[in-house]
Amino acid sequence: MSTKSRLVALLLCVFLGSLGVHRFYVGKIGTGVIWLLTAGCFGIGTIVDFILICVGSFKDKEGNKITKWSDN
Repeated sequence: MSTKSRLVALLLCVFLGSLGVHRFYVGKIGTGVIWLLTAGCFGIGTIVDFILICVGSFKDKEGNKITKWSDN
């Protein structure tokens, strides 16, 4: 299980998803840069990430699912 907050990732995805900020937050620097240069893979990647975060299937750079809603 990841130590990253699902709520933070979700909010970053909603408000700054096309810039890839949620991917930088979870440590996925390479795909974060791709999101930044392609406006979230033309919006489709951002929508997919939003759905994955909502259902608890989004993973951090180490492959751990981000399931906790808070850092506590």
